[in-house]
Amino acid sequence: MESNIGSALITGLRCYLRRPITEDKRVANANDLGPNAALIGQPGSRARLMTPSLVLDLDGMERNIERMRSFAAEKNIGLRPHCKTHKSINIARLQIEAGALGIGAATLGEAETMGYAGIPGVLVTSPVIADTKVDALIALNQSADGLMQTVDNMANLRSLDSAAGKSGKSLNVVIDVDVGLHRTGAASVADAVALVQATVAAEHLNYSGVQGYAGHIMHIEDFEERRKTNIIDTKPLNDTCAALAELNLPPAIVSGAGTGTYDIDAELGVMNEMQTGSYAVMDVEYRDVHCESAGDWLFEPALFVRATVVSNNHNGHATIDAGLKCFATDGPLPDFASGAPVGSSYSYFGDEHGRIAFAQANERLALGDAVECIVPHCDPTINLHDFYHCVRGDTLVDIWPVDARGLH
Repeated sequence: MESNIGSALITGLRCYLRRPITEDKRVANANDLGPNAALIGQPGSRARLMTPSLVLDLDGMERNIERMRSFAAEKNIGLRPHCKTHKSINIARLQIEAGALGIGAATLGEAETMGYAGIPGVLVTSPVIADTKVDALIALNQSADGLMQTVDNMANLRSLDSAAGKSGKSLNVVIDVDVGLHRTGAASVADAVALVQATVAAEHLNYSGVQGYAGHIMHIEDFEERRKTNIIDTKPLNDTCAALAELNLPPAIVSGAGTGTYDIDAELGVMNEMQTGSYAVMDVEYRDVHCESAGDWLFEPALFVRATVVSNNHNGHATIDAGLKCFATDGPLPDFASGAPVGSSYSYFGDEHGRIAFAQANERLALGDAVECIVPHCDPTINLHDFYHCVRGDTLVDIWPVDARGLH
C-alpha cells in the first residue's frame, strides 16, 4: 500500500512540475511586461524602445496570416500552423481565428502552453518519450481539445496505450513517416503501416492520420531543385497513404509541409493539411530562398530586433547593443531593415554587441541612433527573447510574452 501511494505521489508531482503556470500566475506575469511597458499607446513609441528589443509588426504579420489563409482556401488544403516558430498563445489564437484547423507543437512544453490556454487541435509533431513526459502528455490529454501525438516506434505506441488506459481517456495518434530527413519517422512504408495497424488494434488509442515533414528541403534556395527533391523525398508518405487505402485504413489527416514547400506540397495532392510556421513573421533565411519563377514571396518580414548604436569611435563601423544573445546563429547573418546606410552589413561583435560595417568610408551613425534588423532564423531567435513588442506603424500598441520560450 505504501509503495502504491508513494508511486502515485511521484507521478502527481511529475505532472505538476510539467504543468504550465496557472491562470492566476499567468495574469500576474502578464502585468510584468518589461521596461517598455510604459510606452504602450504613446505615438512615436517605437523609436523610444529600450533596446535590444524584439519588434513584431502586427500589420505585416496579419497580412501574412491572411495571405496563407487565402492560399490554403484556394487550394482546398487545411492549415495547422506550427507554434515552434512564434511560441505565442496570442499568435496561435489569431491563426485559429483565421481558420486554422489547429496548431502544431514541436515539444511537449509548447503543447502544454497551447493546450492549457484553450488552443484546439494541437498536434505534437515529435515523439514524447520517458515516463515523466508521457505522464504530462496524458494529463494534458484530459483537458486539451483535440490533442494529437505523433508516434514512430512500436514500443512508444505500447507505452502511450498503457498510459492512456490508466487515465480513462483515449489518446489520438498520428503516425510519423520519415520523408528523407532521418530525424524521426517510421523508416519504411511497411513500418508505418504496421504502426497504423497497431494503433487501430490498441484499446486506448485513436488512429487520426499520418505525418511527413521534410525539414531538410525547406531552405534549398533554387526552386526547381527544391521542388524536385520534395517530390522524391515525400514519396514514402504517398506510398504509405496508398498502402493504407488498400487496407481500408485511409488516413483522415495527412500532415506536413513547411513555409519553404507550401506552394509545392499544395499542388502534389499528398497532404491535406500543412504545418507552415515561419510564414507568419519570416526571416533572412527564408527571404533568400527563391520562389517559383523568381517571383516575390507572398509573405513579408514582420519580425525585427531593434538595437541602438552604443559606440562609434572608429571609422568604417559602429557598434550596436545586439549581439550573439539576440540572434540565432545557426543560419545567415541578420540584415538591416532600417536605420543603417544602404549597403551596410552586420557581423557579431560579442555576446552583447553587433558590428555595422559601412559600405562607404565616410559614412557614420551617431550615438543613440537606432537600427532594426531582420532576424536571421526566426524560431530560435524568438526563443532568446521574453517579449514581443507589438507595433503598428511608429506606435507600440502592446507587449506579448513569448509564452513557450525555452519549454521542451
